[in-house]
Amino acid sequence: MKAITDVSDRSIAQLVSLAGRSAVVTGGGRGLGKAIARRLAEAGANVLIGDIDADLAREAAADLDASTPGRVIGTAMDVSRTPSIEAAGALAVETFGAVDIWVNNAGIFPAVPVAQMTDELWDQVLSVNARGAFAGSREAARRMIASERGGVIINIVSTAGFKGVAPGLTAYVSSKHAVRGMTKQMAIELAPHGIRVLGVAPTYCVTEGNQLAAAQNPDRTSTAEDIPAMLTSRLGRVGVPDDIARVVLFCASDMAVFMTGSTLLVDAGEAA
Repeated sequence: MKAITDVSDRSIAQLVSLAGRSAVVTGGGRGLGKAIARRLAEAGANVLIGDIDADLAREAAADLDASTPGRVIGTAMDVSRTPSIEAAGALAVETFGAVDIWVNNAGIFPAVPVAQMTDELWDQVLSVNARGAFAGSREAARRMIASERGGVIINIVSTAGFKGVAPGLTAYVSSKHAVRGMTKQMAIELAPHGIRVLGVAPTYCVTEGNQLAAAQNPDRTSTAEDIPAMLTSRLGRVGVPDDIARVVLFCASDMAVFMTGSTLLVDAGEAA
């Protein structure tokens, strides 16, 4: 068994620093993913941004590469296709030498009532949100085991991984419950290799992605009337991407070195 290092003698600056480490962030072209990539790179990590929109990934990478200490690159990545995930893992190792942090952030959230849900759409949601997180974790685990450096896998879950949310989100809620369970089980299996697995469960945050989805689907089943967190929170405002990114940075850093298997709620007290 590879024991986790005791970091009690390190300063706060040393604990937060990701200098010398490399990360992959899926769905990192905008929104939560780009905010996460920014904080990891700001902490010194080299970061590969993967996104189904290759141009978006490269634009985000160019923006962050010019403004953060870490090196940032972007590439096309479709998490519903295992070869695409494997290619991104290979590129990260080729470019940076290793994969130390892998963030499974990519996801979709169509709102369709149960009676209108097709098999094809159900399969698509589970393919991206659940199987995509599994395949990303598997690629990360293989790379981390081979390097014998250990590492951290972080799954972006959702408050939907703890409860039902709103009409039309059966597939999404099911997929996020799956990812939360996956996080627990993979933590057990990968701990002997020095690999930590954590989940981060955001409440609703304003992002380009969900704003675009709302604009393109004015008749969406799930609206602010169904999801109060879209309007405010117990802390007085709606979440923004960096609220989540800071918690992911904590999980990725040695501040959280003795944590694995947990899913951290970032919900402004929604579950209270």
